[in-house]
Amino acid sequence: MSACAQTPPVATSAPAPADPPAGMQYLYGSGEGAAISVQAWHALTAFVSDKMKTRPAESVVLADGASLTAPRFVPCGAKPYAAVFDVDETVMLNIGFEYHDARTGKGWSAADWDAWEKTGEGAVAAVPGAAEGVAKLRAMGVTVIFNTNRAAANADATARAINAAGLGEAVHGETLYLAGDDGQGSRKDGRRATIAAKYCVLALGGDQLGDFSDLFNVAGQAVAARRALTTGTSVSTLWGRGWFVLPNPVYGTALKGGYDDVFPMDKRWELPAGGGKN
Repeated sequence: MSACAQTPPVATSAPAPADPPAGMQYLYGSGEGAAISVQAWHALTAFVSDKMKTRPAESVVLADGASLTAPRFVPCGAKPYAAVFDVDETVMLNIGFEYHDARTGKGWSAADWDAWEKTGEGAVAAVPGAAEGVAKLRAMGVTVIFNTNRAAANADATARAINAAGLGEAVHGETLYLAGDDGQGSRKDGRRATIAAKYCVLALGGDQLGDFSDLFNVAGQAVAARRALTTGTSVSTLWGRGWFVLPNPVYGTALKGGYDDVFPMDKRWELPAGGGKN
């Protein structure tokens, strides 16, 4: 090497954060997060058991052409019973991937997620209460179906991960539906319609509003307007009565909004002059 040659710099990565983000601490580490999940699964299985005592006329899947303000539901007829669940952070915790995300701090990467889908089955766990809830539903004669936005190309790996988490077998096209199955991308209404055509769906479970209806995720919708759809429409009565939400403060469609979206002007507070002293 000549005297003027220089050794190329060694690439260095940013130091890992001292602690995981608060949302990850809550979802993957806290007793409170676990308790909420167990609570949801207890409520879900109790609801399904009660619903089966008198055969319902309607599924909890919205019918084609229905709206959130004027809902209509797929008829049950004599179809067998089913319960339909999202996978990630609804029945299965992606602990290994979120560890990778927390340690690298690089943010979302489609390539990293694809690699995780293909190879992460050894670093997953059941959501607290999910394995017991799924087993109880099956014992009641309810078919458990997974409807997830994992890629259809990774169907075998996803089925292995679900099984590795203690949630039993999932068969693509029968009890496992994936993004790419119907050409609708991440939208789930088409897959839900396919399932509801075969089954009387007694319960839906998910961690995002799109796990219940794509109508919650209209493009360009204001944060406050989307929130209002969950409490001020005719479908509001379904929460805990057919539609069951699991906590996920880590990622997804819920994590939107600036100060003006999250904190209404009439609900703001500033420390009084003098710190509130008399």
